[in-house]
Amino acid sequence: MDRVILHCDCNGYYASVECISRPELWDVPMAVCGDPKNRCGVILAKNELAKGYGVVTAETVWQALKKCPSLALVAPHHDKYREYSKRINAIYEQYTDQVEAFSVDESWLDVTGSLHLFGTGKEIADTLRKRVREEIGLTISVGVSFNKTFAKLGSDYKKPDATTVIARESFKDILWPLPARSMLYVGKAAEATLLKNGILTIGDIARVGRERMLALLGRMGETIWEYASGLDLEPVKHAGEEDIAKSIGCGITFSRDLLGPNDIRAGLTMLCDAVGTRLRRHGLYCATVQVHIKNPALHTISRQKRLDANTNSTKELLDAAFTLMRASWNMHAPIRMLTVTAANLTADCASQMSLFDCGGEARQKSGRLDSAVDAIRARFGTEAISYGNTFAQDIVGKRDEEE
Repeated sequence: MDRVILHCDCNGYYASVECISRPELWDVPMAVCGDPKNRCGVILAKNELAKGYGVVTAETVWQALKKCPSLALVAPHHDKYREYSKRINAIYEQYTDQVEAFSVDESWLDVTGSLHLFGTGKEIADTLRKRVREEIGLTISVGVSFNKTFAKLGSDYKKPDATTVIARESFKDILWPLPARSMLYVGKAAEATLLKNGILTIGDIARVGRERMLALLGRMGETIWEYASGLDLEPVKHAGEEDIAKSIGCGITFSRDLLGPNDIRAGLTMLCDAVGTRLRRHGLYCATVQVHIKNPALHTISRQKRLDANTNSTKELLDAAFTLMRASWNMHAPIRMLTVTAANLTADCASQMSLFDCGGEARQKSGRLDSAVDAIRARFGTEAISYGNTFAQDIVGKRDEEE
């Protein structure tokens, strides 16, 4: 017997939550966006009226205003979005204990064991849409299928406030004609590679075969082929079940462009301080440091460095990140945004290259400094102490942390 998986996706989530708090916004084109004064003026969400003007997520505010001069702009309230997400997922959990949040506004549900209580997958989906609309004031679109990937594609297939069933007997007719970019994990770079090789649709992905996709896109290509072929067997996690973090990162869009080594080192210090603090809080060490650099033209490059020994030291993260920058970037070219990510995480401080040495004298000194800084911040707050080269900087902008 096939599993019955739902993917529930809130429609225009940020914008809809804001409209609940301010009902007058339901009747005007509106969008939630970052603060243009902090150079983060990007559309995060929009309502259906704004969508009618061609406003799209991730475009800049000035582009959106050219399309819709009367667009009402609203600042985001992330605490509010998290609270509504908890309320919505609490409804889902009344139908199954297998509820896996994919983001703040999306969740998978495995209702296979609940069918005898609540009806078919479509009936459960329709019930959830009705309850969320009436009890929360938001609309959701729901995909119903036999695996997670196709359920998500189903929730994207028809919006807003719709249920789409993608059965084993019909998935080729419904999904295979869709563009390749519709498939989960096909980003811009992967799409460009596929198009260059004449792979235009999800059906094309399935038909070219596992080996061809592996050759084109590596292991991820093989996974994408399995998903397109209906072979996704990944289970839906239980509510509250958490993954071990695979990476911890922090990025900053700076209030002005970074120029020169001193600016760059100051920016990297802020980021490595944040990443190192979070690694130590979780009792984790990283084997790889990654740096993502974005210039004012929004061109991005990424570089990474394998470390000689696993670390959660702020200084060692900074040294590795700065070495990467010097090797891969013109240090006098302007930088709009930097991200530092600690990857290949482990609970062990030792690596194969340094199995019994979790630190010589220098590492121990660095560790004592990190411990002292963590202790001061735990007692007096995160702003109580900072690194000296960040004090006089006017570069601080919007921080974005990932885990």
